[in-house]
Amino acid sequence: MTEQTKADYIGELDVDASTWDEHPSEAAVEETVANLESNGFAVEVVPDAEAALGFLKGAIPAGASVMIGHSTTLEEVGFVAYLNGDEHDWENRYGEVFAIDDDEERARARREALTADYFLGGANAVAQTGAVVAADLSGSRVGAYPFAAGNLLVVAGVNKVVPDEAAARERLHEFAYRFEDARAKDAYGAPSDAAKELVYRREPIEGRTTVVLVEETLGF
Repeated sequence: MTEQTKADYIGELDVDASTWDEHPSEAAVEETVANLESNGFAVEVVPDAEAALGFLKGAIPAGASVMIGHSTTLEEVGFVAYLNGDEHDWENRYGEVFAIDDDEERARARREALTADYFLGGANAVAQTGAVVAADLSGSRVGAYPFAAGNLLVVAGVNKVVPDEAAARERLHEFAYRFEDARAKDAYGAPSDAAKELVYRREPIEGRTTVVLVEETLGF
């Protein structure tokens, strides 16, 4: 199946994109960065998808094992295609996992891959107060975020920035997961749900988690 973006579903969903995809002011982005950093996250602000991909390429050392959780944002910046190509020297745990035909064996390998040297994914919202909010149905993405992965790279368009944690959770449930549910029905023939929700307020391990904010509208 081809990659699905917000444009594929926005016409059929009753959602308020003008509110939930509005870009924050420069001052709001600066405050978000300052609060994330004070909460232990490293932050990189880049102008566009091309710059985001360039940063990710440079952030992961040769020989590292790399796993991703499903992320429309990672697809849109080109990282998924790059990971599945042959221009890097990483161990592609994602490709290895999904090359397994047996469902039980693939699930086991997928769990083990959460402990990859570098795990990459997106966010459903980023609170200006310095927290990252993300969810999925199985936990195959957010399971890596708080502890399992050696290093974590979270990529989000600035359209995901909202004033506070309450607004971040509202964006998750009232907007982002409406799109993810529609995508899952097309991709897997089954609905999705924000069943396992993570509010990531602080990173105590210096340098472990980097939030990459892209000054474009990306992802759900």
